[in-house]
Amino acid sequence: MNEQRNFILAIVLTALILLGWQFLMPSRPPAPPPGQHQATQAQNAKTAEGTAPAPSALPSAPPQAPGAPTPAVSPEQARAAAIAATPRVTIDTPSLRGSISLLGARLDDLSLVRYHETPDPKSPDITLLSPATGPGAYYAEFGWVPGGGKLAVPGPDSRWTASSDKLTPGHPVTLIWDNGQGLRFSRIYAVDDNYMFTITQKVENIGGAPATLFPYGLVARWGTPATQSTYILHEGPLGVLDGTLKETKYKTLEKDDHTIQEKSTGGWIGFTDKYWLTALVPDQSMPIEARMSWHPVDKTDAYQTDWLGPAITVEPGKTAETASHFFAGAKELAKLDAYAAKYHIPRFDLAIDFGWFYFLTKPFFYFLRFIHEHVANFGIAILIFTVVIKGAFFPIANKSYRAMSKMKKLQPEVQKLQERFGDDKGRLNQELMALYKREKANPVSGCLPILIQVPVFFALYKVLYVTIEMRQAPFFGWIRDLSAPDPTTLFNLFGLIPWTPPLFLHIGAWPLLMGITMYLQQKLNPQPTDPMQAKMFTFLPVIFTFMLAKFPAGLVIYWAWSNLLSILQQWLIMKRSAKA
Repeated sequence: MNEQRNFILAIVLTALILLGWQFLMPSRPPAPPPGQHQATQAQNAKTAEGTAPAPSALPSAPPQAPGAPTPAVSPEQARAAAIAATPRVTIDTPSLRGSISLLGARLDDLSLVRYHETPDPKSPDITLLSPATGPGAYYAEFGWVPGGGKLAVPGPDSRWTASSDKLTPGHPVTLIWDNGQGLRFSRIYAVDDNYMFTITQKVENIGGAPATLFPYGLVARWGTPATQSTYILHEGPLGVLDGTLKETKYKTLEKDDHTIQEKSTGGWIGFTDKYWLTALVPDQSMPIEARMSWHPVDKTDAYQTDWLGPAITVEPGKTAETASHFFAGAKELAKLDAYAAKYHIPRFDLAIDFGWFYFLTKPFFYFLRFIHEHVANFGIAILIFTVVIKGAFFPIANKSYRAMSKMKKLQPEVQKLQERFGDDKGRLNQELMALYKREKANPVSGCLPILIQVPVFFALYKVLYVTIEMRQAPFFGWIRDLSAPDPTTLFNLFGLIPWTPPLFLHIGAWPLLMGITMYLQQKLNPQPTDPMQAKMFTFLPVIFTFMLAKFPAGLVIYWAWSNLLSILQQWLIMKRSAKA
């Protein structure tokens, strides 16, 4: 069995294991029966005094569905009009730009100023949150659910008064609303230099009767966002509740579950995209009931993640308060880890889908970032990383290559046995085993190093695919984004011919180089004894070239460079073996 055959076998086995894990191992318990999700119920929900409200008591819809832009108005113009329609508090930080609507006190306008839609720094900033009455509604809301009676609490139409017109790091903004029944509500928004908001909610009882309230936080998202639609990446509702990762796809929530509820002490819950995250982080000592839900409104899919806290009774003349956090920004691992340590957020790094090989993927990323700090180019860091990995596997690979060299030297003897016993497969196999035993050759010697390197391959693939630090990270020349496929293609002579080939003919320069190195490495290996199998293996470099042409350029660079190092290592070993 030569190395290429072993590699294919290892890939197939690993893929089967990964797919089997996806289908056979549920990531969360079965969902309870779906609840009700109408906005009218949210406004009129009544509960017994001192008991927890039903999940439907939480707001689950804005006062009106997002308005579709007219043909003459672009989505950007419609969003700008929705923002301009309400008075606002401006958000201005080194990482974020946006505003808080004073109508409803929603955080519904947020852009990431350090990230752009394309590698061009002049391209638009990434838009994260948008108002409920515009296209692509996506917003965060905090508030109180009444514990009974006809107690008025602030809602989507409540007009708040702000202590300042701008929220900046170190300068919080306090919003005030009075219900006219003896309760004065205040909400203090604070933000750091990066992506974490702190929301402190206070209720002052200046009336004559006690009031029971339940704090909540929610993130609502209207319309199903475009996702990568791949098993290797989760995008959608997720959270860590009672120390366990809970996640579900948008389609699964819509078609099967509708509502998923979990009780937890602390934890976090929100929505994840490939690179961006919104996450509600309640008080980590607070018992909560968390929920992921879907419901249709005016033919629009509305998704929501929320948490509901325990009852707080405010006696006359007293003030009660509760604090929580809200993350809205890029999934930068160092910042997620720092927030996890600072606020005791459990497993916050799982917002990045490091996958099944988490124990490899996260250390690999930190090691690549360490190298990058010294070379200032993630492409160079990948090349150095490959050399280190090759060094780690050097003893195993050497043993394998020596055994393969011995197998190649036995090829003439194998061919003689084939000519002699070709019609008797049983006798041929018996003689081959006797030959291998006599010469102390192991035909399966190449399996072990390949099986060990397959997890490394998948872990590095994850690093390149899911970490935002790789997004739009340049290498040299035409590679301006290591997380995207090589933009060149052989079929227009790498841009010399003014023609854009169809996607299936997109074979870039780096995938082509990878295929050539794979072919050269194959020539150094013992050839299959079966002529038909030999022909099939001849086409493997071509197949892999087409297949990997759609992979991130950083991964193809890794594989091509790894092949070159393997060719050099294998050639030296075979040369020494020939002299022995």
